[in-house]
Amino acid sequence: MSAFTPVALDVASIQRRTIRTLVASQAFGAVGLTIGIATASLLAEEISGSERQAGLAQTSQVLGAAVAAYLLALLMARRGRRFGLVTGNLIGAGGGVLCVVAGVLESMPVLLLGATLLGATTAANNGARYAATDLAEPRHRARSLAVVVWATTIGAVVGPNLTGLSTWVAARLHIPDLTGPFAVGAVGMLLSALLLFVRLRPDPLLTAQAGSPSTSRGGTSWGRVSDAVRERPVLAAAVLGLAGAHAVMVSVMVMTPLHMAHGGSHLDVIGYGISLHVLGMFAFSPLVGLAADKAGRAPVLAVGGVVLIGAVLLCGSSPEGTSWRIFAGLFWLGLGWSLASVAASTLVADHAPPEARTDVQGAADLVMGLSAAAAGGLAGVIVGGPGFGWLNVFAGCLAAVVVVAAVWATRHGARRPVQVFE
Repeated sequence: MSAFTPVALDVASIQRRTIRTLVASQAFGAVGLTIGIATASLLAEEISGSERQAGLAQTSQVLGAAVAAYLLALLMARRGRRFGLVTGNLIGAGGGVLCVVAGVLESMPVLLLGATLLGATTAANNGARYAATDLAEPRHRARSLAVVVWATTIGAVVGPNLTGLSTWVAARLHIPDLTGPFAVGAVGMLLSALLLFVRLRPDPLLTAQAGSPSTSRGGTSWGRVSDAVRERPVLAAAVLGLAGAHAVMVSVMVMTPLHMAHGGSHLDVIGYGISLHVLGMFAFSPLVGLAADKAGRAPVLAVGGVVLIGAVLLCGSSPEGTSWRIFAGLFWLGLGWSLASVAASTLVADHAPPEARTDVQGAADLVMGLSAAAAGGLAGVIVGGPGFGWLNVFAGCLAAVVVVAAVWATRHGARRPVQVFE
């Protein structure tokens, strides 16, 4: 069949519409997520009165994202990407409201519940990157995924700098200042859900499934994942790279606001530092995707691991408060995460068999999230004990795992992606 047949043109048109919709929704959803990054650990410390518990809010969000990733993947397998992404954003908005309630009631359990539900929006945003690959050609798959990741820059960079607006909102609603970001964030998530509900038609996953011959397997979701990993070991390497990179990023990022605050940094300055970190995470994603398409997924994954090692060296050697090392380290931490996560996510999209696509993607994000949640939980214990420097030593060991994953992927056929329509 010619590449210029009506069918091919229709798929290309659906793909363009899908990318535009996902880009817009990511911008709104990212505001909802990142506006609270600079304040979540501070709110947890204020409510609990314990530095050791300060990282629990972010850890709960990461844990919630891990569980939601798998549950939303099961939902998408049955109802399509649109239904799953909308559901994730709505649950996340409810979590934002609960975080506000937690601040008013000064209740740590309510805060942790709200943060856990916020993780559903994180899972939806992660799922959106896979939605971008459902109809993409293999040679453009990394770029399609990366453009949607890049869209998070819009909301993510703006979010932490809306602390002034959130303080104004908090004053008008008569709620604590540190809960204002969650109130503003909930609105962003609702707008993202509305946009996806109206615009993500036709559904990219259902369209891809309609264009592929039926090859469904029986058994449970985990059984399909196990079969896929056994048949394609490169998937295990990809998941290891995803998990390692995310664990490094989360463990250092969740405790850095406290490291800066203990040295006297103002909330606005902390917000700027988080903005630099988020800029590194998302702003260069299109270039990362282009590199992954041209040079290969595994080499870009390896570079990401090396950049993460450099980042934790900078962060770990920085004094409390404001310094060039903490700002540079946060930026490199984000960039290393971008390199590793785009490359590893594309490997998952490349090699997940069509009959188990959402199962494998959901399981990958589940493992990624659980690893990061564990690392985030340990981060508070390490900082409360040996200190922030030792936290970065721990993170450096995790970064080395990313490099190992890249070598493993190279040895197991990382260059042989699965076609969209097999």
